[in-house]
Amino acid sequence: MVYVKLESDWTDGDGIAHAAGESVDVDAATLASLQAEGIVSEGSGGGGKDTSEWAGPGSTTAWAGPGSAGV
Repeated sequence: MVYVKLESDWTDGDGIAHAAGESVDVDAATLASLQAEGIVSEGSGGGGKDTSEWAGPGSTTAWAGPGSAGV
């Protein structure tokens, strides 16, 4: 399963309508179909990757765990 953001409105196989901008979880076959129809664009799948900055050990941002200045 892949989590994707819709570029346009789409109704899934169960008849549930999804609006453009909504994120949905789809299987690989459905993703391929949505890409072919232009409903999602290449690279719109989140894939579960967190794009926020790392705030753990070795981070250049404020680390708030063991060994930090305030702990």
